[in-house]
Amino acid sequence: MTITDTGTVSWNPEALDEILSNDEGRPVLFTNARILTMDPLIGAMVGADILFVGSLIAGVGPGIVTAAGDDNAIVVDGTVTTIVPAVMDAIALARGRSRRPECVATLTPGNTSDFLVVPDELADDAPSAVATLLTRPEQVRALVAAGSPVLWDGTDVPGRATAPETGFPAATDLTGSPRLGVWIDRNDFLHQELTADGRYDETRGGRPHAYQGRYWIDGDRIDYLDDLGFWTYGEFQGDELHHAGYVMKLG
Repeated sequence: MTITDTGTVSWNPEALDEILSNDEGRPVLFTNARILTMDPLIGAMVGADILFVGSLIAGVGPGIVTAAGDDNAIVVDGTVTTIVPAVMDAIALARGRSRRPECVATLTPGNTSDFLVVPDELADDAPSAVATLLTRPEQVRALVAAGSPVLWDGTDVPGRATAPETGFPAATDLTGSPRLGVWIDRNDFLHQELTADGRYDETRGGRPHAYQGRYWIDGDRIDYLDDLGFWTYGEFQGDELHHAGYVMKLG
């Protein structure tokens, strides 16, 4: 895909090359852009910069570019572009958040560097900028996820992350996994057995086979699909399994 309405052949190709080859952890600075942070305190800024190091935003606002040379930052010229969070908080947009820290995915220092860059004329506000990504992706200047470019100048970035395939993961033989066995909560009410064939079987309050189904483990997360059709999840924290308000240990 190519940009068709600006007359430019490409957008900051040298900067993209530097970002993709950045093995030294250099900061990256998008400069001289209009930034809609969606943060109630910081608000919107024109002619501003956003600095990120790895997956986290380090700074936002005018004048950061003055330190770019000192920090050996990779500089991306964001002239006539608007930068917005890549994740929109519809509740915050409707003014339904009562506290600033509850706002999701704002372009605030310390938050994850997930943001979208589009031409000014396609970003009257943050929702319209996101609509550009969904309806006219060829017009997107950059889409950055946790500090890594996903789209650049309307095209997929080489080596970008790809979405997981839809549908159930392939069955895995979990024989020998230290997480197999019967997990029991502190009050001895819930007994949840995880077996090597990817099945679980719960006893609740002495009632056997109260819930049964399939499970998948990805890192410290466990997803359950009950035979009744509903989904739920849990999290392994050290030697504990946290699930639906229960804290369990292997019996």
